[in-house]
Amino acid sequence: MKRFRNILYIFLGVMAVFFLFLIWYQYQYSMGDIQPYDVNSPSMEKKLLIATQGSDFKDSITNAVVNHYKMDSIYIKVIDVRDLSQIDPEDFNAILIAHTWENWKPPTEVKAFIERTKNDSKKIVVLTTSGEGSYKMEDVDALTGESIIEDVPDFAQDILERLNPLLDVRR
Repeated sequence: MKRFRNILYIFLGVMAVFFLFLIWYQYQYSMGDIQPYDVNSPSMEKKLLIATQGSDFKDSITNAVVNHYKMDSIYIKVIDVRDLSQIDPEDFNAILIAHTWENWKPPTEVKAFIERTKNDSKKIVVLTTSGEGSYKMEDVDALTGESIIEDVPDFAQDILERLNPLLDVRR
């Protein structure tokens, strides 16, 4: 009986450590919230939606894209990926979704949006970051990588090369 109790205590201890690890991992690597904002007038003919998550890397990507287009006649709307369910892709010429692969899958809002907008997939650019840097949704032509700040200029350039034709921007 004493041996059984010791095994039970060890098992419960391991479970407690695992549970604490999960809490730490979620706290350490979860994405922050994005406060939505607009750049330029919604009455402009060309419209870009950026749906992203709060992190230094994704904030830097968003800033690079916004700074690149803010002087053009392009309306830019920046939202948190959690708000994708409220978006009609028909309202935009191009959509950039920057998200992290969390808990071995994409955020549910991103997955639902991609599935709901299959007919508009040509106007959607996806950047998926993960610890390993290669995870992405099946059947989605996504840019993938790790969230390394030094790589922001390269990722931003790749994103702009995909967005420019969608927004009819020649540079």
